[in-house]
Order: sequence, then structure tokens, then C-alpha cells
Amino acid sequence: MKLEIENLTKKFGDLVAVDDVSMTIEDGEFVTFVGPSGCGKTTTLRCVAGLETPTSGSIKIDGEDMTYASPKERGTAFVFQDYALYPHMTARRNMSFALESTSMSDEEIRESVESTAEMLGIREHLDQTPGELSGGQQQRVALGRSIVRDPKIFLLDEPLSNLDAKLRVQMRAELQQLHQEIKSTTIYVTHDQEEAMTMSDRIAILNDGRLQQIAPPEVAYSQPANEFVAGFIGSPSMNFLDCTVSNGTVETAAFSFDAPDGAHGAVTLGIRPENITLGPPSDDGHVDATVSVFEQVGSFNIVYLDIDGLDDVVAQVPGAKQFEPGARVSVTIDTGRIHLFADDGETVHNPPVFTKQPAAAE
Repeated sequence: MKLEIENLTKKFGDLVAVDDVSMTIEDGEFVTFVGPSGCGKTTTLRCVAGLETPTSGSIKIDGEDMTYASPKERGTAFVFQDYALYPHMTARRNMSFALESTSMSDEEIRESVESTAEMLGIREHLDQTPGELSGGQQQRVALGRSIVRDPKIFLLDEPLSNLDAKLRVQMRAELQQLHQEIKSTTIYVTHDQEEAMTMSDRIAILNDGRLQQIAPPEVAYSQPANEFVAGFIGSPSMNFLDCTVSNGTVETAAFSFDAPDGAHGAVTLGIRPENITLGPPSDDGHVDATVSVFEQVGSFNIVYLDIDGLDDVVAQVPGAKQFEPGARVSVTIDTGRIHLFADDGETVHNPPVFTKQPAAAE
């Protein structure tokens, strides 16, 4: 179902938790709300679910105004962070409980629960209680409880945050496969930008209750709407350097190069760590730096640099490249991948967006 959020505002006393948020989520789309703690993502989700009443604005589901409708009338299913399973009920009963007050027969309920459990890989655990299940199994039961209701919209509030890192990655892949199978409109809330980037058709980045940008992950990453999005999306975070633009040249305390078109008014240069190249010290005009910290990650490594006139600069290098703290290196930035921001944080210049390869013809 299509979801339309228009000028949504939610206040708790003097606190504005959601501030004039508008977006449209298309039928079958997977959209993730992401942002720092307190940015308004869960409150927005709860307003969509009918668990919070908006202060102003509207929420439409498939064209019908549901702003003040009860949760039951909306046809949404909410998956909570803490699973919210009944501890005294078996997994089967947890999944079937919401169906027992419907017109479905006992046989239809049984078939729905068992087919859903089969899809989620928990059929052999249906007669166990939550206390007998692992965290991943409990999460699957919570998902199954929502799926059997055949909701119009799935709402998931940080459902993987209580799992260990390995299981989170596994469940992330399973959620993507599940979405492809059931094709329901899904809104997913997380503070983990990696989850947002890997799972979503689009991500909605919020800060201080306001929507900063809603875009496909690759667009938010390579063409951020403002300095906040640029700094929030990506790990390690983008480097920000004070700069001036004059006479067709961008200048920082260490770097100088030709300004791209439309660079007027920029006061901050952004460059992602992977767009910085390190080499041996040289006398050919390269900027030299001292390695202050070297972090061994695996497939890539992170290098913190001291450059005269600049705050710490972070570079990301291939895993095969090793540097000792205190080493001198040359530093080159890819000027074709720079970002420029005005003093109000709005984007002045972005490099071209990374594009996905088209799917192969069947």
C-alpha cells in the first residue's frame, strides 16, 4: 500500500520530536528511517502505526486519511525492538493469537502459521516458548506474528539491535529475502547506517525531528543534500576542511586545485576517506603528512593523518597497505570526488552519483 506523510509534526510539551516531515512511500517499497538517537525516526514510525497521535499533519494509507484512525483500522503490523512475545505462550500461539479473533477457521490459522514458520525456518520450534528460543529465533517468531496478519504495511523498529554482530548480518539478508517474497510496503527504523545502506530501496535521514534527505542509498552517499547527511552516511565519516573559493580555485590550508562549476559560496570541502591516496614522501608538490594512528581492519585499513594547518584527516587504504605511526607519507585527494558546502550546511557541489549496473535480460 502507498503511504503518504504530509507535514507531520509531533510535540511532547515544548519538545518537537517530529518537525514538519513529508514523504511518500510507494507500494512495495522498502524505506529505512535512519539518524542519530532522538532524531524522530521511532516517533514518526509510531505515528504511522497509530501508537502516537500527531500534533498536526496527515497520514494517508492507499489514499485514505488514517491520521486519527486506530492501529487496528490501519492494517499495519509493528515489530518491536524487544520482540514483545508472550513468554507463557508457545511460538505457535504467539503467531496465531492475533488471528483467533478474526473470521479465519482453525485450519486456516494453522496453515497460515505453519507456512509462515516454514518460510522463516522456525517450523520445528513452533511448540517451544520464547524462553527456549535463541534471540534470532525469537526475532523470527515476532516477524512471523506480523506476516500471518497479511498487513498492508510492515513497521520494524530496530528489530536487530539486540542480536550479536554475526546474527545481525544473517538476519539482515533474511529480511531482504523476505521482503522480496512478500513484497509488502516496509518501513524499517535503525541507527545503524550499514543496515540502512544495504537493505533499502531508499533511506530517509532525519536529524532534530526534520527530514534531511530521502533517496536511494547510493544517491545519499555520493550526492548528500547537506553537510549533516554527508557526515552521517559513510564510515569512516567524510573529512571536512575549511576552504575558500576565489578566482576559480579551491584552497584549504594544505590543498589547492581548480574549482568545479558552481563552487561559488563554498566554505567547507568534504572528501571521503577512500578518495584520499597515500604514498611515499616526495618533492613533486604533493602534500606530506605524518601518520598519527593506524587501524588494521581487514579488507581495508584506516589511517589518521596530521597535516600542517588541518585538523585530523582520515584516509582509507587497501588492506595490503601498512603504515607505522610516525611515518611520513604523501597525500593526494581525488578532486573529481570532492563535495562543497555553504556556511549554512547546504550542498554547493557534489560529484557524479554512482549508478547501479542494469539487471541482465532474462
